[in-house]
Amino acid sequence: QTRLFYAMSRDGLLPSKLSAVHPKTKVPLPSTWTTGLLVALFAGFVPLDKLAELTSIGTLFAFATVSLGVAVLRKTRPDIERGFKTPWVPLIPALAIIFCVYLMLQLSAFTWKGFAVWLVIGLVLYFSYGYRNSKLNESK
Repeated sequence: QTRLFYAMSRDGLLPSKLSAVHPKTKVPLPSTWTTGLLVALFAGFVPLDKLAELTSIGTLFAFATVSLGVAVLRKTRPDIERGFKTPWVPLIPALAIIFCVYLMLQLSAFTWKGFAVWLVIGLVLYFSYGYRNSKLNESK
């Protein structure tokens, strides 16, 4: 998470203070502390099995989203350079999405509610702050 917060703040999606690095060690201290505090709060108040399920649903959703992106970009932007190529597109991305959704459907209602809350919080943050401040958006 530390690297994610750091990268997002460098792109303007989070406050720039989170991208500050220590002058000597080059460690992103604000991101590290923010991540540590958030993890400590969740670990202190959410049972481990629920925390594991919330992590799983987030990871599965992210992987399904990336799989969808692979198929869409292969079709709409076949010209862009890729670091690697996924074989048998769209079969492999479609199977990945199907299996991820299947596994997500095996998770509890608590997990789905937590995922929905986290997703809404993320979308609100993005559209209220990140979209306006995104450096990627400046090129448009």
